[in-house]
Amino acid sequence: MKRILPALAAASAAQALLAAGAQAQPAEAFYRSTPLTIVVGYTPGGAYDVYARTVGRHIGDQLPGKPRVIVQNMPGAGSLKSANYIYALAPRDGSQIAAFARGVPAQPLLDAQGVQYDATKLNWIGSPSSEVSVVFSWATTSFKTFEDLRQREMSVAASGSGADSAINAQALNGILGTKLKIVVGYPGNAEMLLAVERGETEGNAGTSWSFISSAKRDWLTQNKINLLAQLGLKKHPDLAHVPLVLDLAKTPEDRKALELVVSRQAMAYPLAAPPDIPGDRLKALRDAFDAMVKAPAFIEDVKRQQLEVDATSGVEMTEFIKALYATPPAVIERARAAVQGK
Repeated sequence: MKRILPALAAASAAQALLAAGAQAQPAEAFYRSTPLTIVVGYTPGGAYDVYARTVGRHIGDQLPGKPRVIVQNMPGAGSLKSANYIYALAPRDGSQIAAFARGVPAQPLLDAQGVQYDATKLNWIGSPSSEVSVVFSWATTSFKTFEDLRQREMSVAASGSGADSAINAQALNGILGTKLKIVVGYPGNAEMLLAVERGETEGNAGTSWSFISSAKRDWLTQNKINLLAQLGLKKHPDLAHVPLVLDLAKTPEDRKALELVVSRQAMAYPLAAPPDIPGDRLKALRDAFDAMVKAPAFIEDVKRQQLEVDATSGVEMTEFIKALYATPPAVIERARAAVQGK
């Protein structure tokens, strides 16, 4: 045993030296030998996955060392699983970033259940687009206007407590008096939309308009859904006839609480790295993202998929999140109470 313990100690010390050496590597040398992994908090096929895979096809070309990029799905708890992972368990060397729900930054303010991260300590890389989401019902149901949601119960599919699909519905119930019945447990957007098609639920309260208009265009051309409201800080140009939820608020206090909830739309598909990664690698990731969203190959790929680009940089996201956490306590409490059904 006396001989084994020194050997283990030596091995441990060697591993620590290797880790320290990896941390000390310049960004170009590091990424030349190390792939970049993008951990996606949802199953394949949904909007977050589509955007993450599009980023994955192009960001490596902009990084020093031009690393191979791997996209790995890690669904669970409305993407909280991936957020908790990237914060606490992922290597802090710049080799992994995560794409998760746009509600993740504000989730600790609204409902901390399941949260094991500090949004202000994550290193934000950027979001390829801002977004407007929609509340919709299947066309064969009796829900034709937003007012119908205040009169009777409509079932909506949701993934987990921190996802837009649940948070938006809870906020609409608590602030605007809707009667949305939230059915949780769907792994991702693809499964939630399939649930609506199959009649398992009657609608949804937080699907990105850009995703519907591209991946589900037949729903629009064949009038398969009723658009009841849009969620965002301002209306989408395509949806001038659809009411904005902020305009449905009855008091200034209710409007401010709704603004806190829907402000997440401004950073629709957030990408973040763990805390404490080397500064030069964080800069390399942010610079690569900023260059990627302007690159002709990326723009052409996005156009081919009929997606939208309205990028927010990592620096801008960091400032936005600081402002979010400076929201007056009374507004936070009003939004929190609504989301938690109090």
